[in-house]
Amino acid sequence: MKANATVSKIMTKNLVKLNIEDSLTKAESLFKKHKIRHLPVVEGEKITGILSYTDLMRISFADATDDNGEEVESMVYDMFTLEQVMTKNVESIEDSADIKTAAEIITKKEFHALPVVKGDKLVGIVTTTDIIKHLIED
Repeated sequence: MKANATVSKIMTKNLVKLNIEDSLTKAESLFKKHKIRHLPVVEGEKITGILSYTDLMRISFADATDDNGEEVESMVYDMFTLEQVMTKNVESIEDSADIKTAAEIITKKEFHALPVVKGDKLVGIVTTTDIIKHLIED
């Protein structure tokens, strides 16, 4: 791994994210549409939480589809708010931090995604997959 490579080099910059007021139905739709596993939750440009697909599936009875393969809205999503299901007090990393530091945080905390910030502003997300891809390319 290049010693001076920063998280900003490997992070996803074109973020798919949720606003704190968004519904869990919208979250599920975004997970499926973009084939992603983590959604940062923001208020303005500041991160307030993160929702993983696993978090969503924990409250869901089934990932149901109808005969045409269309999504069937789960009534259970109406029983919870995004704020109730998301992880709060999210640990993040500065965009100038090195990739090794991100890997250490992800490993020690058993995270699969780490929001990347510049000051208080969310600027990206780095995942275990991003780090593995970087190692393969290096």
